Amino acid sequence: MKINMKDTVLFCISLCFVVFQSCTTKESLKKVSKEKPLLDTYCNPLDIDYTYMVYNSSKNKSYRSGADPAVIEFKGEYYMFVTRSFGYWHSKDLTNWKFIKPKQWFFEGSNAPTAFNYKDSLVYFAGDPAGYGSILYSDNPKEGMWTPTASISKNIQDSELFIDDDGKTYLYWGSSNLHPIRVKMLNKDDRFLEIGVKKELINLKEDEHGWERFGENNFHPTLKEGYMEGASMTKHNGKYYLQYAAPGTQFNVYADGVYIGDSPLGPFRYMKSNPMSFKPGGFTNGAGHGITVKQTNGQYWHFATMALASNAQWERRLCMFPTYFDEDGLMYTNTEYGDYPRFGANHPTKAGEHNGWMLLSYKGDVKVSSSLKQVEKFTSNDDDVQINELPIQKDADGSILSSVLTDENPKTFWVAEANNDKQWIQIELKNKGNIHAIQLNFHDHESGIYTRVEGLKHQFLIESSLDGKVWETIVDRSKSNIDAPNAYIVLDKPVSANYVRYTNVSVPGANFAMSEFRVFGLGFGEKPTKVSNFIIKRAQDRRDVSLSWNVTPNAQGYNIRWGISPDKLYHSWLIYDVNSHFMRSLDRDTSYYFTIESFNENGISEKSEVLYVE
Repeated sequence: MKINMKDTVLFCISLCFVVFQSCTTKESLKKVSKEKPLLDTYCNPLDIDYTYMVYNSSKNKSYRSGADPAVIEFKGEYYMFVTRSFGYWHSKDLTNWKFIKPKQWFFEGSNAPTAFNYKDSLVYFAGDPAGYGSILYSDNPKEGMWTPTASISKNIQDSELFIDDDGKTYLYWGSSNLHPIRVKMLNKDDRFLEIGVKKELINLKEDEHGWERFGENNFHPTLKEGYMEGASMTKHNGKYYLQYAAPGTQFNVYADGVYIGDSPLGPFRYMKSNPMSFKPGGFTNGAGHGITVKQTNGQYWHFATMALASNAQWERRLCMFPTYFDEDGLMYTNTEYGDYPRFGANHPTKAGEHNGWMLLSYKGDVKVSSSLKQVEKFTSNDDDVQINELPIQKDADGSILSSVLTDENPKTFWVAEANNDKQWIQIELKNKGNIHAIQLNFHDHESGIYTRVEGLKHQFLIESSLDGKVWETIVDRSKSNIDAPNAYIVLDKPVSANYVRYTNVSVPGANFAMSEFRVFGLGFGEKPTKVSNFIIKRAQDRRDVSLSWNVTPNAQGYNIRWGISPDKLYHSWLIYDVNSHFMRSLDRDTSYYFTIESFNENGISEKSEVLYVE
């Protein structure tokens, strides 16, 4: 039986699993919030109501996750599909997202979804977790109304559907450390049945491309083959940009690369400025297995997966970066200061760029109400995760301390002894500043939830103080109905403070727990000076490079930038405290240019002189 979907249907693809969440902005000062306020900035990881995973439930591992996003524009609005989320999110502006629970869906959610809007018809092809592909289609996704068709594929992982302007339809897929990304042609007018054209397209070349090497920081003691997965296709100016993820979703160097072709079937050539989406440093890492969507105003955006890997290796979050094509046709994203506040998608000139607010809370002195445990984790490779339970520390007055809440590490966390209004966190900032925004990264500690649950809430108060004695309420979500595991809250006006205090009311789970309490704004001091004595040494293995520089007084950290020419410094790596760094992410046969800048709570220094490395 033939099903003709033409201009009135909906299209997506799914086959892998993971979890996700998005981020938005604007919170009313001194006002009870029952619904999430509309935001005009955002902060990665995105602040959305991520779903608890059924995966690993047999091991009693309860955690939220969001990964493998597929985002499309449909009739002027946007829809985001995420691995094993039991539904999807809708937005009018790419910044504020609301979950839609569909009328028909897959029992365990869909894996690695892909979506395609063909001439304002939306067709969704979703694979269940077993890897069998059935098409769900709809002309009204906002209402959650879907119609299924019979299964047409099997054993497909990380698939991507692409319909060209001529109506010819292509399915890309692959998730392996051995096998390549493949493509086959489908008939969109006959249940997307295969029509016989099938090709192998691209595979990893770790001996040439350092960023494709498996492991944290692209190093693993035994495994040398990275995973190639998450194919995605973007057509721009007549060229076909085949995107792919490597080397593994749990690592800080998870990234998306690009091959460019003149046809959906190739041949494809490796883009010299790869990877095109890369965020290895800072608070939350990773920018791989994503999808590129074109906004109605013509601006491109790349939504991708970030590693959290605190409760489990597959614990992830979502991110969003502005994406561009330069005059040479190179595709790249802006990920610099990628987990700091950024202008929203509708900003007229700087959409997606860092908005200038810096981190006020870094290494702030933290006191907490109680402490069931404080944990530090480190992901060194796929098999070896170091877990250290830290001893309880107290100050001279007997107050419990918790440095893990301001260390810019999502894998460290603190767990209170209960989940009630007697639990609190107080930060004394290193230096006084104007607070503009706050990001609360809650931690799931033995929550006992293993599926999508509606009605979850994060309820709390946030206060500020100049002297630690007189407090002013700046955020009141004490009666909130908002489920915000990565709550991003922007104040209506900045507040000058030395202290910030969070008072819990209730959050999901038996215990109130948090991984990071981040305060953004601007300090009243001086920016750090320009970095001096920047030295770059490329190793005998030309995929590796060591960098060093003099310590800059009053700097929190440094942002390294590099690229294939002085005007194409598309990559960045943000690090704190240290004045040296070792990277394994260069392409062997490519020359590079490097520069570095320092930063603190007051702003960012001038860039150093751009240096050429052959």
